[in-house]
Amino acid sequence: MNSELIEEITILPGRNRQGNPENFDKITIKPGNTISIVGPTGSGKSAFINDIEIFAENDTVTGRTVLVNGRCPPEEYVRDPAKKPVALITQNTKCLTDMEVSEFLEMHIRSRQIETPGVLKKTIDLANEFTGEKILPDIKMTSLSGGQTRSLMIADAIVISNAPILILDEIENAGIFKDKVIEMLKEYKKALLFVTHDPLVALMSDRRIVMKNGAVEAVLQPNGTEREALEKVVELDSILCRMREEIRAGQLIRIPALT
Repeated sequence: MNSELIEEITILPGRNRQGNPENFDKITIKPGNTISIVGPTGSGKSAFINDIEIFAENDTVTGRTVLVNGRCPPEEYVRDPAKKPVALITQNTKCLTDMEVSEFLEMHIRSRQIETPGVLKKTIDLANEFTGEKILPDIKMTSLSGGQTRSLMIADAIVISNAPILILDEIENAGIFKDKVIEMLKEYKKALLFVTHDPLVALMSDRRIVMKNGAVEAVLQPNGTEREALEKVVELDSILCRMREEIRAGQLIRIPALT
């Protein structure tokens, strides 16, 4: 558990690769917010989330500063992994331990000194909300697929780490139910930052941070103006998900009618 309740984090602007100021006054992120970070490869998305993860204090190449509740964060947020309030999960996240899932989670529960009954089952049940490949307690961590691993790490960050800020870095192709992840993180009042190229994720987010030339180019807040586009993308994504399951089941694909 973190020593301070995080009500908001604030990102103060830095500079682009030419040294010019970024195009925003401040970006405030609160529990329950969902933000997509978009932009072409090399536009500065990774540097942006890195500044948040390490709580930059004008000490990185971008010159940004990240505040917690309007102040510089406690040193323990940066130095103590057990108290770090940011969980970063990437497409390349892997588990090298040969433990069973239950053993791995029990070890983490003990390290966090959590005594609440049922935490292990709750974590696995939540992970199974995010993946179509059921995770069993006795399966080896090294045997998990990419989608199962990411699903378990997200559930672990929510339930065991209880991290108030989750950063998901380009995991849309990792075999997880993206809409379910966003829905559950909002329900658990977690701040979610999604580095993404996925239209569904971008359109489901409250805001989009557009990166260019190593800096924030714009912060977009559609306020319902993209509802029709989101409905169409949800429909298309549902069709693609169904087709993927049919392919996995060895079925022949029939082209569905689009409304």
